[in-house]
Parts: sequence; C-alpha cells; structure tokens
Amino acid sequence: MKKNSLLVISAGVLWGLLGVFSRLLAAVGFDSAGVLIVRCGIAALFFGVTLLVRDPGMFKVRLRDFWCFFGAGICSLLLFTYCYIQTIAVTSLSTAAVLLYTAPSMVMLMSLFIFRERLTVSKVLALLLAFAGCCLVSGLGTDESALSAFGLICGLLSGFGYALYSIFARLAMDRGYSSLTVNFYSCLLAALGASAIWGSYSAVRLMFTGWENFLLCLATGVITCYMPYLLYTKGLSGMEAGRASIMASIEPVVATVAGIVVFREKLTLAGGCGVALVLAAIVILNLKHKAKS
Repeated sequence: MKKNSLLVISAGVLWGLLGVFSRLLAAVGFDSAGVLIVRCGIAALFFGVTLLVRDPGMFKVRLRDFWCFFGAGICSLLLFTYCYIQTIAVTSLSTAAVLLYTAPSMVMLMSLFIFRERLTVSKVLALLLAFAGCCLVSGLGTDESALSAFGLICGLLSGFGYALYSIFARLAMDRGYSSLTVNFYSCLLAALGASAIWGSYSAVRLMFTGWENFLLCLATGVITCYMPYLLYTKGLSGMEAGRASIMASIEPVVATVAGIVVFREKLTLAGGCGVALVLAAIVILNLKHKAKS
C-alpha cells in the first residue's frame, strides 16, 4: 500500500475516535460548542508550535488566498465538527458516522468540476461499496436506527462540511501552501469562529477544573484533530481528493467498534458485512492505484 494511502487511512482511524471523546467530554459538562472549541483550539496550538519548529515563514499567507483558509476553517471544520457532535448526541456513533460519510460522494462530484478529476469505474464501485457498508454498519432502516429530523439534518450537514475540507485544503495546497499551514489556520479559524458565536468561557473553565478534564481535552485535541488532520492533509497532497475521501471511510468502522467496546452498542450480522464492504472499497482503490503506478 502506498504511503499516502496509509496516511489517509490512519487519519480515518483517529477520526473514528471522535465520538468516544465527545461523549466523555459531554459527561463532564461540555456541550457541542465546547468540544469544538477545545478540540480545534488545542490542535491549532500544536500546529502553531510545529510551524515554529519547522519554519516560521510558513505562517505567511497572501491576503488574496485567505478565502481558502476561511472555507477550510469556518465553512468546513466548524460546521462539520459542531453538526457531527450534535448528531452523536441524539443517535449511535455508527449512525452518526454513516451520515457523515455521505461526504465522499459530495467530494467526488465537486472534484469533477473543480479539479477535473476523472470519474472512473473503480471510484464509483468503491464509493458504492463504502456507502453501502456504512449503511449496514449504522443499521439504517431498522427500528434501532430511528432518527429524528434534527439528527438527520445535522448528520447530512456534517457530511457536507466534511466534504468541503478536502476541497478547500486541496485548493490552498495547489496555491503553494504546506499542509501544516492549511491545518493551522483551519483549526485556528474554527476555534475562533466557535468562540465568537457561542463563547469560550464555559469551555475554558471546564478544561481547567481538574487535571482529569485537562488531560481529556488535550487528548481530544491531539488524537482526534491534530494527528488526523496532519496525516490526512499530508496524504491528500499526493492523491486525488475523491480517492482520499473514500479511503477515509474507515472512520465509520472504527466508530462502530469504539461504540461496541466503550458504550456497549450492538454489532449485528449486517453491521459485520458493512465493515467488510468498507474495507473492500479501500482495497479496490489501492489495487487500482498500484496498477497505474
């Protein structure tokens, strides 16, 4: 498997843990906005330190390109994170994840027009397998997956916001910016935007209430934001946005396993088949990629 593929898949694995951390934070008093602020704020801090160590010159951004970072930070990261956490609060981790993973189809369609990416048979097949797998994993269509209109809307908005990140991040990197620069400003703008809309006092106060809360917030920012965005954006720089988005669909599988292990959520036979379909989609994309290399 190519290095870029491994980076993207690893990012999907870490993103799959977001549901676990958001529920743990909710248990100690954080609301959706609070989780967003500490997650993105801590990640922005780590990306800032990384830039200082690597090359402070990478902080520089041309004003005419600011819209790329605004799109990645506000239109994508803020929207996706807030809506995804809201969805997790009203449904299972696996159902929230499958709604989030309407994103690859959106990325693929937008990439056709923006980046002129080819719509190949392997991409379409992988997309269908991945989405079918996510549906089976989530149990959509069964009584256990009963979903409110609010949950459905938040879930679909999380998918849309998630899709936009691949687009805006790719546009920024095509203009010569490093993945670190893209990630730093995306996380910073998302944290500042959420603070401006909902206020940050409550989240900061809860974070410093005790060392347990502080360590939980730190782990949330590093494990579910800093590391996966570092890996994903690096991998995205060497592959098509549509392909990367489908490969990251390992996330619902991880979210499902995490829900079973941590919160005792059930895995049905259909869910197990769904896991296999998602993995098959990733294999198909990598086999096709290998054949072309």
